Amino acid sequence: MSMFAEVAISRLLREVLAILRHVPFRIAVCLIIVGVFVLAAMAPKVLQTHDPLAIDLTSALQSPSIAHWFGTDQLGRDLYSRVVEGAGQSLAIGLGATALSMSVAITIGGAAALSGGLLDSILSRIIDVLFAIPTLLLALVFVTVFGPSVLTEVVAVGIGTAPGYARMIRGQMLSIKGAGYVEAANVLGHPFPRIVWRHILPNAMNPLTAMMTIGVGQAIIWASGLAFLGLGVAPPAPEWGALLNAGRNYIIYAWWLEIIPGLAVTAFALSLTIIGRHLQDRLEGKR
Repeated sequence: MSMFAEVAISRLLREVLAILRHVPFRIAVCLIIVGVFVLAAMAPKVLQTHDPLAIDLTSALQSPSIAHWFGTDQLGRDLYSRVVEGAGQSLAIGLGATALSMSVAITIGGAAALSGGLLDSILSRIIDVLFAIPTLLLALVFVTVFGPSVLTEVVAVGIGTAPGYARMIRGQMLSIKGAGYVEAANVLGHPFPRIVWRHILPNAMNPLTAMMTIGVGQAIIWASGLAFLGLGVAPPAPEWGALLNAGRNYIIYAWWLEIIPGLAVTAFALSLTIIGRHLQDRLEGKR
């Protein structure tokens, strides 16, 4: 490693430690966990100890050891390296599904809140109907029709979780639409599109920033659930849900194939949820 890289990494670590000193301990732990998973997603080779796709039948179903920290699967592949490799796909699904969900929710919920009248009633009824359908059922139908893949999982989970966000966005925009500063902008003759862009949309989205953080973790859990049912990313991809699906037939003989990927999903989703709740409290002035 070059001297420049060492200095840059040292400076980055000092800055990170300085930030962590000013946050609660549990938030610091969650930030570290999320940071490790983000590093695994962006640069998996840095953390991997083996080739995640290398098959070694002589090492099949070995329990966790010094040679294989998380054990091996039925084909002798190193589970630790596969969990690290799968972080990228799982995080991409979580971010993609949340972005799609929020885009759909802002379009439908925003149109309902800003239009009013008949269009608001129609869109609100559509949101209510979609919200009444279980997210997993809606995602299952979508994946069954279009087939399992990363893109299908993103769209399925994004569409499935959009109604909940749409209801929140509609409620936020309706409350802000009647705020005093919006009425003042109307009286001053500001164009309605400018009022929406400068006042309504930013103030409506501000409280939802924390919900988006939580939504990424929830989307990963939904995607993992679909993959566990065999409707996710096809093998040999090491996406976390696919690892859970591949290991369920060996749970009696090789517990690590289910427990360890499940812990990865839980740790990442729980950390994002705790961080999101903390952000929500800060934005609401509770802390």
